[in-house]
Amino acid sequence: MSIPRRTFIRTGSAAIAGILAIPRSLKAFSFPHEILGLQLYSVRDDMGKDPEGTLKQVASAGYKYVEHANYIDRKFYGYSAPDFRKLIDGLGLDMISGHTVMSMKDWDDAKGDFTDEWKWTIEDAATMGQRFLISPWLDESLRKDIDGLKKFMDLFNKCGKLCKSHGLTFGYHNHDFEFNTMVDNMRLYDFILKNTDPTLVMQQLDVGNMYEAGAKALDVLHQYPGRFKLMHVKDEIPSRKGEMGDKYESCVLGKGILPVKEIVDTGRKTGGTSYFIIEQESYQDQTPVECCRQDYAVMTGWGY
Repeated sequence: MSIPRRTFIRTGSAAIAGILAIPRSLKAFSFPHEILGLQLYSVRDDMGKDPEGTLKQVASAGYKYVEHANYIDRKFYGYSAPDFRKLIDGLGLDMISGHTVMSMKDWDDAKGDFTDEWKWTIEDAATMGQRFLISPWLDESLRKDIDGLKKFMDLFNKCGKLCKSHGLTFGYHNHDFEFNTMVDNMRLYDFILKNTDPTLVMQQLDVGNMYEAGAKALDVLHQYPGRFKLMHVKDEIPSRKGEMGDKYESCVLGKGILPVKEIVDTGRKTGGTSYFIIEQESYQDQTPVECCRQDYAVMTGWGY
């Protein structure tokens, strides 16, 4: 059974120390200007059953770059960081980014420092050769606590500095609540962007999640030019069993109601976007892998 996205993203946290001392930073310098990748949550059930076989299918579909959404008890999809890196290296894949939730529990007030567990998370991301470590959630208690939220944004900036020391960039990934929750007389998303240092905290704009809350990606891209290094590329259709509520679910790119090509082109021209990560969470009676193949074909057909 598929795990709901809201439940799934709460489960990640922890990691193993940075073996494989030579990071993939040498490869990073040879990356083309724009990267087209796949968020592996798109094939989450398949990854849960057969990670290696699924990754082989992802690679055969044309993908060279992936983003993880499963880091639990210091393992990626059940593999230690060195073992998972060996697996994806052998398939010609690069895991350029990953989603792991950072919360207040990752900061030790008594020590005035991040916990060892969170430091391991960063070290393991570096071991994997990631360029980005992205937190995709904000605890509900913080959304109503201005003082707590300001403190947490300060921790975001501190985490950005810590990530930089490991050759990583820290980032935040939106869902829908950031656009329909008001704090300090502004949208929560505006609060996040105004209280984080763009040189320390990158934003990954999910163009589908926000639509549930009535927000439009084109408006946000123009409002905050240059702030979105990464983008989750999605299309949406009306649905009674949507992912972010009960109105919409994702579909193959170009078959929904979002102006996806205009959005990605605007990200390229205005948003500062150079990493385009495809994510599809619903499949309309097709297999996840087949949907991902079609999504890849659409994006490459658009010149990405």
